[in-house]
Amino acid sequence: MSRLFRFLASTVVCASIVAGSVGAAAADDDTLVGIVVKTRTNPFFVKMTEGAAQAAEEHGVDLRSYAGNYDGDVGSQIEAIESLIAAGADGILLTPSDSSALVPVVERAREAGILVIALDTALTPASAAHATFATDNFEAGKLVGQWARAQLGDAASDARIAMLDLNTKEISVDVARDQGFLTGFGIDVKDPEDIGDEEDPRIVGHDVTQGSAEGGRRAMENLLQRNPGINVVYTINEPAAAGAYEALRSFGFEDQALIVSIDGGCPGVKNVKAGVIGATSMQFPLRMAKMGVDAVVEYADTGKLPKTGADSNFVNTGVELVTDDPVEGVPSISPEEGLEKCWG
Repeated sequence: MSRLFRFLASTVVCASIVAGSVGAAAADDDTLVGIVVKTRTNPFFVKMTEGAAQAAEEHGVDLRSYAGNYDGDVGSQIEAIESLIAAGADGILLTPSDSSALVPVVERAREAGILVIALDTALTPASAAHATFATDNFEAGKLVGQWARAQLGDAASDARIAMLDLNTKEISVDVARDQGFLTGFGIDVKDPEDIGDEEDPRIVGHDVTQGSAEGGRRAMENLLQRNPGINVVYTINEPAAAGAYEALRSFGFEDQALIVSIDGGCPGVKNVKAGVIGATSMQFPLRMAKMGVDAVVEYADTGKLPKTGADSNFVNTGVELVTDDPVEGVPSISPEEGLEKCWG
């Protein structure tokens, strides 16, 4: 059995469910949309796929969904895109596990006349896709950085900061959030495309989490060994934040550090309300996916490409800071308001 056949077999159940929900309407319209997300385990990508399914049903088009087996599973994403090329898809919505490694197969999709839209995470270069529909991840990081700095006040000049990033690949979303946070906190990031080249002594260090609670715990433990006085913790996402909190609590340091994050999932917003996370930047995966399907349908009907900015192919899908302790000059909503908008 080939690797491609095994992959298709592993995804056919989900694809059939999605397509089946729109099958009656799709008989009148042969538009095919593919969505390829990083994993099926992260609630963010679950909600994104749900959003695509809802939009596909509204439009009466066929949707096929695929996912990697883990965050960073580039091979499965390549196979999914190749399968959609072979199927004659009109458009592909993609959250790349590796922003650079997927560019060659994306180029082949575009050569086949397929509209390719990156969701949440831009390709490198971003122009490899026709458009990127995503949170402004730099702004999301900047908001939580500004909030943390304002919370510390004068003590921000002596902060001890732990940076809990995603992985060693430095994909665009990871870099943007990391560098946005540091900028918001008032730290010179040197090269804004590079994680870890800062020289500010307030940064205890960077570690990777793979975006998971276990990874967050492990990374936090590692950095606490370097400096047990850490009082600010930046995390790539809310599962990593939950793990970081557990590590701090295991040492009796849970009241010592402000934890900030980015996501806007319902468990994360609940952790803001509970005081585990001080502030999080909420993004909107369902909106991203719906906009993506809308764009593919318009492209299939009219040949029009998505309308993007004058000097980039980026479309901002919005971000809101959620905190129970607002600060002047940083717009935010309460956890109660956040629970009405969250996902997962």
